[in-house]
Amino acid sequence: MDRRTFLAGGLLGAATLALAGCAGALPQIDSASSAFEKKATGTVNVWCRAATQTGLASLVTSFNKSHSDLKVNLTPIPDAQYVTKLATAIRGGQPPDVVDMDDINSVLFAYRDVFADLTHVVQGLDYYKDLSTGHLDLVKQRGKIWGIPYLADNSMLYYNTDILKKADVDPASLTKGFDSLMAAAKKIKKLGGDVQPWSLTGAAAGILGFTVQPNIWATGTDMQIGTLGKQTGHIVGNDALQRTLEFYRQLWQDKLVSSGAYADQGTTWGADFRAGTVGMIPISWGSVYTADPAQLAKFDAVLLSGPDGGSAFFDGGDNMCIPNGAANPGGGWEFMKYATSLSTQAALPAGGYFPTRSDVLTPSYEKKYPLSILPLKNLDKGYAPQTLAYNLLYNQTASPFLAMFREAVFTGTVSGALKTGQSTWDRILEQSQA
Repeated sequence: MDRRTFLAGGLLGAATLALAGCAGALPQIDSASSAFEKKATGTVNVWCRAATQTGLASLVTSFNKSHSDLKVNLTPIPDAQYVTKLATAIRGGQPPDVVDMDDINSVLFAYRDVFADLTHVVQGLDYYKDLSTGHLDLVKQRGKIWGIPYLADNSMLYYNTDILKKADVDPASLTKGFDSLMAAAKKIKKLGGDVQPWSLTGAAAGILGFTVQPNIWATGTDMQIGTLGKQTGHIVGNDALQRTLEFYRQLWQDKLVSSGAYADQGTTWGADFRAGTVGMIPISWGSVYTADPAQLAKFDAVLLSGPDGGSAFFDGGDNMCIPNGAANPGGGWEFMKYATSLSTQAALPAGGYFPTRSDVLTPSYEKKYPLSILPLKNLDKGYAPQTLAYNLLYNQTASPFLAMFREAVFTGTVSGALKTGQSTWDRILEQSQA
């Protein structure tokens, strides 16, 4: 999941349904064979998302300079077309050698059994134990590993230390649950002027899914239950979900968010926070790090809290996988090891993303990128839903998650929104799992 994907539109939903049957008769790749890891030469065709193209382009340039007999060709694919184009390429028997894709979507292809089983080589990495567990869980299916985490895009609650200090809010209180968060917001409101306690993009489906769901996950529950492929919605009777919607409803009713929150589609997400006029905002590093250095120095973050405490964060970003039938799988694996090398990973925050390896944490790294430390020190708190219907449920403008949030917070009642949401969740899951 990536913040820029949120704005890319909803074609992914239809593409998700089109995935069924894309696993054809492509030759299976044996990553445990000696041939797989022997010195690779030739050309490696890599697909990446347009959203992460800039970082990949630099990585490919560096890789090609350091590998005289192995060249990577990079093809960016618009995010909203990625699933469809990849499914088409696989059906046509001409997949790329490596796909760098939204980790949320990697679960779809792993489920359809179209990626190479990389269990042997991934578990053989000396940094395997340091890899992002949230990313890995999306490509761990049927006891095997079908890809490797590349970059992370994590949601956290960022706050402006100057504003909290003026409002006499202890930052430690932001981790203790909704009552403490509400008390902090009300203190900030008393500052008056143009300062808003909380920033909310109330009409942006993907952003809301990215920033609100961790409040629920912090309790250890999700909005889908059951094994992958046989899930149902967990909406009515989900106490954490109900309390989260009630929390946001109170923020709105008590005018603790901007009056523009109702119509905010996230096109300038985080601009108010970067300008120093917001006390708290659930957001990603990629929408924070471009702030003026003087403002950036005032920012800090905590993991997102559940109703009574606990913590979680959205473990979004990219996974890299090798489709079965790839022409140069050994070359592809060589590139994937390069992409997950320590030096490559340690440089990711400069481009707006976090590493997926916790062993980047050295004193010099922590001093340079202090706001990236929390997720890496709390890998077990990272999570991303394993479901075949994520885009239909959460990312599209017509998603039931957005409709439920808006009815509960702005226009109706929480109980009514939950009742409507349950039936829609179940219908979409049934269709996507058929």
